[in-house]
Amino acid sequence: MSVISYKSNINILICILVTMTWGIIIIASPLAPTGQLCELLHYPEQTVITDPQPEFGWVVNSDQSDDVQSAYQIQVATCSSLLEDNQPDAWNSDKVVSSRSINVEYAGKPLMSNKPYFWRVRTWDKEDQPSHWSKIQQLNTSVEMSKYTTPCQPLEVRRIAPKKIVKTDDGHFFVDFGKAAYGTIELTITSPDQRILEIHVGEKLKHALAIDRRPPGTIRYRRINLAVQPGRETYRLIIPPDRRNTGSAAIKMPLRLFEVMPFRYCEIVNSATDIRQESIVQLAVNYPFDDNAAHFECDDPILNDVWEMCKYSIKATSFCGVYVDGDRERIPYEADAYINQLCHYGVDREYAMARYTHEYLITHPTWPTEWVLHSVLMAWADYMATGDSESLENLYQDLKAKTLLSLERADGLISTQSGLLTKTILDSIHINQPIRDLVDWPPASFTRNGQYGERDGHEMGAINTVVNALHYQALVLMARIAESLGQKEDSVNFEKCAQAVYKSFNNKLFDETKGVYVDGEGSLHSSLHANMFPLAFGLVPKERVQTVLQFIESRGMACSVYGSQYLLEALFKAEHDEYAVSLMTAMHDRSWFNMLRSGSTVTLEAWDWKFKNNLDWNHAWGAAPANIIPRYIMGVQPLEAGFGHMQIKPQLGHLHRAIAKIPTIRGTVYVNFERTIESFNLEFSIPANTTADVFIPLGQTRNTTVYMDGKIIKGELQNKYIEIRGVGSGRHQFQCCVR
Repeated sequence: MSVISYKSNINILICILVTMTWGIIIIASPLAPTGQLCELLHYPEQTVITDPQPEFGWVVNSDQSDDVQSAYQIQVATCSSLLEDNQPDAWNSDKVVSSRSINVEYAGKPLMSNKPYFWRVRTWDKEDQPSHWSKIQQLNTSVEMSKYTTPCQPLEVRRIAPKKIVKTDDGHFFVDFGKAAYGTIELTITSPDQRILEIHVGEKLKHALAIDRRPPGTIRYRRINLAVQPGRETYRLIIPPDRRNTGSAAIKMPLRLFEVMPFRYCEIVNSATDIRQESIVQLAVNYPFDDNAAHFECDDPILNDVWEMCKYSIKATSFCGVYVDGDRERIPYEADAYINQLCHYGVDREYAMARYTHEYLITHPTWPTEWVLHSVLMAWADYMATGDSESLENLYQDLKAKTLLSLERADGLISTQSGLLTKTILDSIHINQPIRDLVDWPPASFTRNGQYGERDGHEMGAINTVVNALHYQALVLMARIAESLGQKEDSVNFEKCAQAVYKSFNNKLFDETKGVYVDGEGSLHSSLHANMFPLAFGLVPKERVQTVLQFIESRGMACSVYGSQYLLEALFKAEHDEYAVSLMTAMHDRSWFNMLRSGSTVTLEAWDWKFKNNLDWNHAWGAAPANIIPRYIMGVQPLEAGFGHMQIKPQLGHLHRAIAKIPTIRGTVYVNFERTIESFNLEFSIPANTTADVFIPLGQTRNTTVYMDGKIIKGELQNKYIEIRGVGSGRHQFQCCVR
């Protein structure tokens, strides 16, 4: 026995003897549950719920390894004091033997409408020891119950102090708030007289201390006159509505708030008094956001800066409470929203806004064919992140229509130009205009340097390779959705349809001579898109992967910021991480570094103005690294809906070390890796009530020894990895050493 273990045993023995002397045996209770959710909301007291049987969730906490919840008890009352007195008058579940800790449906007395309720939960650990009770959380029922809706948190207003104020001339002040945000200005000044102040707000600088008052594209700038009165007054700058982004299709700002615009800088002209730190604030509007929910840091400073920009972009662009396309239109689009959704999951433990946006788009779709198909992808992403099938159940028939299976021809491939796109089909997907293929945006065109635009010269034929790749993915996911809902016959049918597409896709859209996919039936041209989408969606047979990868790498970043999501997914799924990470840290004009170099603090709509001359500086569809980093570089993804079982598969690229904090509905996952020439070290912590399959990179040699928590283990060889399945909760250390 070691000295340390000997002393530990002596201390334990002393504690037992002391407690026995007093006639008491003290056993520490398991930690109380935290992270409570009601209808996926962290703060349900700030809104109302309409579901008469709302779902509850919580994070199971434990300081033991491999711990699982063995039971739970929920109490609901009409008054918080009733819970404190252990007298719940709405529901007392008593002890329920179950590991379920998410999406537990209310089963008490019928909830009355327009009334506050209060709930709490406690859990039992694997040793059947009860925890303390959680905090008491309030929820409010709606005037109208029994109608399915997804509630969202109300928007919040943050008061942002200036990072810098410079007096540039008499009465002229330059203010920098550090980051762009959607909002307005609040100004408190003491004026000796009545006068008009010129207020200039914008996103871009002309030079160090001056806003660019004629920015290119739709980069935002406004001059607004502010009338001030004698004496000390506080003024809020009124942003005039923009006719385009406040039109009939746009998402409007709530009436309780005010009109906003994105800006970082402010200039004040003709002020009779100095503008000081306490004189001015930026009133920034966004959806509630936990800045500490996620973290990433590695040994590449460019990737660190890219992460911070992309993470902040998700917060900044949430100003409508619905994912929109930026400030130019403020309209939700399915593909934009899908990328936004994945990114939001990567940077915050927030699910209601994504679901609300997805359900809004079901009945407010947009015109691109691929965007319609993206609704199925959004539905599946929601289910995998939350484990909650309620939305799938309510939207099932709509989702079936959104696969566009009704457009298939005999071989399974679809086209919007075959004459099958009838009003009946359009009605089934809730759209009142013909849908058209998009591939990427903006459309292909020659730029001044002679290169193709964002479609990489893709030929837009009737049977489009990109459209059919997305159709295949929608069918695969729809089969899984049907299976998860117990619709076995539908699941089998969708799987058969997917197999038919797979066969026809590879028979008719692949060029055997070149070893790559062509843009469509009858096309001789092969674009980056015609190859990265099939690779991302598992359409490329194993024997064809190498030539497809070689072609993809030869094309560089010949796609838009939207396309980069699928390019990176394709590369990481093919375990081509060295090239994928190099794209994320590149410094050329088609890179996230170029966005940073431009001066923006929010991701751009396009790589550069020269690729899209009406681009904006506030578009979340350019923030793909916010989901790619946690999902692929750190490798944390759900293997079952709701993250009860997950995968940890780091893909390092050229990185030597990285550390991340990744939110999930069941709690935070921490991952830390470091590699040297001799070894690879992985340390992680996963929440109680979860397990993980862990993939350890082998490096350059397979002659390695793998240790888990100091003990040699054997795993299953999977390409460049050793897989260890079913690792329990808590903190674990893995080391892979060259022998």
